[in-house]
Amino acid sequence: MLQSIHRFQDVHVHAAAIGAWKQTYAQISAGKLESSLMQLSTRRCHAFRERINKRVVQHGEAPRDQICFAFPIAAPGAAHVQGREADDKSILFLQGGEEFMFHMPMDTDLLSLTFDRDLFEEHLHQMPDPDRIAALLKQPVIKVPPKGLRACRERLLTLFSHAMLQFDDGPRQADMPSVQTLQREQALESSLLGELLGLLCAPDCDPVRQMSTTRSYIVEKLHRQTIVDAANVPSIFEVCQRLQVSRRTVQNSFQTVAETTPLNYLRCVRLNGVRRELLSTTHQEASIGDIASRWGFFHLSHFAEDYQALFGELPSQTARRVPQKIFQ
Repeated sequence: MLQSIHRFQDVHVHAAAIGAWKQTYAQISAGKLESSLMQLSTRRCHAFRERINKRVVQHGEAPRDQICFAFPIAAPGAAHVQGREADDKSILFLQGGEEFMFHMPMDTDLLSLTFDRDLFEEHLHQMPDPDRIAALLKQPVIKVPPKGLRACRERLLTLFSHAMLQFDDGPRQADMPSVQTLQREQALESSLLGELLGLLCAPDCDPVRQMSTTRSYIVEKLHRQTIVDAANVPSIFEVCQRLQVSRRTVQNSFQTVAETTPLNYLRCVRLNGVRRELLSTTHQEASIGDIASRWGFFHLSHFAEDYQALFGELPSQTARRVPQKIFQ
């Protein structure tokens, strides 16, 4: 069993530290970011708890051949997952390999549980009504009874916290874990799955599928378009023409989903793109100006002001990757 606890002041470093997930995070609300990440891994399960003080949008792909759940512990405001509204009375669900977009409100606290598909299905088929649970898992946001959810969430957090306090038996070969470690891992996996499936068995879990909203569709379409072609982000007028919607509809969509204006949201997505490149390249590989222009910023002084307003530092103060020394 592998455990780690980290604190971050950069959402991109935070996202990169979450094992097995192909994803990027983008900070949307301005100011100094502070986050924490506790995670543990067994051979067939990965669990992590993350807390982030700023509004963040996550975009990526869930780990393949996995079944992925998340429990909002605290979400002061509505989150939006796969175009559906979610809160701390919901369970979030993703199939392995599924592309996702998750808009997290400020001060979100989230517990995520990911299981090997084979392990999950083995436990699922031991339940009294596996077909009903499988039907629930056709939706990304599952509404569950609040009382049962609170109790289940507390037990899951207790299991997670106790497991974080356990340590491995010392150095060992990755393919030769001790019998004690295997037993401990299997007991943890079974306990987590037992709690989760027990909750999904509740007769008043809501099997009705919630449809993606038009507002989420507009935000996510423009987000993806900005990532693909950041130097040519369309104006709001062009967006309205392409999507055949009013300016008010576009404005309301971003306000509902991201609590900001379209202009600020798309600028933040581009600024985050710059920051990711700065963090992953050396000064020799790319200049700040070259990276900024790739993301559609051509007036460097205005760009530097916007960058500092969002991240609390100038682009020149962002730590670049250190070149590797070549020894002869």
